[in-house]
Amino acid sequence: MSAQPTEAAATGRPLVVVDGVTLRFGGVVSLDDVSLEQHPGEILSVIGPNGAGKTSLFNCLTGVYTPQQGGITFASTRDGATREHSLVGMKPHDITRLGIARTFQNIRLFNALTAFENVKIGVEAHQRTGPVGAMLRLPRTRREEREGDARTLELLDFVGLRSRANEVSASLPYGGQRRLEIARALGTSPQLLLLDEPAAGTTGAEKIELAELIRRIRTEMGVMVLLIEHDMRLVMSVTDRVVVLNFGRVIAAGSPADVQRDPAVIEAYLGTAGTEGEAR
Repeated sequence: MSAQPTEAAATGRPLVVVDGVTLRFGGVVSLDDVSLEQHPGEILSVIGPNGAGKTSLFNCLTGVYTPQQGGITFASTRDGATREHSLVGMKPHDITRLGIARTFQNIRLFNALTAFENVKIGVEAHQRTGPVGAMLRLPRTRREEREGDARTLELLDFVGLRSRANEVSASLPYGGQRRLEIARALGTSPQLLLLDEPAAGTTGAEKIELAELIRRIRTEMGVMVLLIEHDMRLVMSVTDRVVVLNFGRVIAAGSPADVQRDPAVIEAYLGTAGTEGEAR
């Protein structure tokens, strides 16, 4: 699971570029001329109050929404070659194949399936066996199934759930379900993982485990992480850079320390002294 250097990483080019993206729903502007970049190996957080446009940004990056203005490019590295792709107008499944995966603010697991089966669904996204091969049980089909099973167990081990592989996902504790959703997303072999409020509803101990997992995703898997999160302790402990949205516009960007001191951020999101690091 060690990180592999890419051509883009060697040149220092940003792998993700959001350039002047504007998204409207009728008369409501959800994103207003939003621009940001994410560089190889970087953990980037997008923060802001409820309704700031954070999830809308994720939905634009993953093809759920198509912005009316602006561009989004992603430099995907496959088979040793790096190619730049415009994500605007692409279908979500095509973006997944390029190397972008996500989790959701509200957990979206297959509750009646086991933890193993949930992760296997993600792993199978990159398998090439078609209906005919599956019916005939061709040698390549059997090989892919063995490899997929091994990869699924490896990912369950990575998130600390291997011992619960055969348990129905709905029976897992809430923090375990969060980690299971991350494992399923990692099963698609992403270069960029989008985490939408992964700490929501978790305990203090689970937040500490989550922070360590996010760091390991970057250091051991070489996967960039783009994080939306309201828990400021978690954000400040794992993030390289922070972008702050308010009313759909970028109001600040920089290191966690710089953003914490920015008066516009304090007023819009962090609140006054005495919040003890938690967003209000």
